Amino acid sequence: MELLRTDRLRLRAWTAEPADLDRLTDLYARPEVTRWLGGPPSIPAAELVQRWSRVHELNRLHGCWAIDPLDGGPPAGTVLLKPLPNGVGEVEVGWHLHPDSWGRGYATEAARAVVDRAFDGGLPEVYAVVRPGNAASLAVCRRLGMAHLGRLRRWYEVELEAFRLTAPE
Repeated sequence: MELLRTDRLRLRAWTAEPADLDRLTDLYARPEVTRWLGGPPSIPAAELVQRWSRVHELNRLHGCWAIDPLDGGPPAGTVLLKPLPNGVGEVEVGWHLHPDSWGRGYATEAARAVVDRAFDGGLPEVYAVVRPGNAASLAVCRRLGMAHLGRLRRWYEVELEAFRLTAPE
């Protein structure tokens, strides 16, 4: 099921189809990806898909979606919009791209699409959290126009670079 379409991408729910599960397993098994996430997921890809589906069911603005390039090929990665773990309603935008899709602007394009959708749906602001040293994700935050809040331990058990973007007036 398609969520959004941009000039170059289709954002859709991840599925339990073998091709999706294989791509997720490959993506989250790569040290060059998981080093920025604090390690690989502790659950199998099929369970990730189920959890992400529940996130979307709880709030239609939230979810974790596959990024499909319209020119073909496997999903480039995941874009997410989900509550931060503090229970006060703050929402995080994030992206996890496969190394074969790095450097193409997909993260910025996908994140912009889900953020714009969230703002259109009434969300007043979104946050991004990035591990220090992740130059590519720091650049995505800058391209999105996010304000840097400094290094915080506000949401996770580790110090992260925090960013905020507020909805246009």
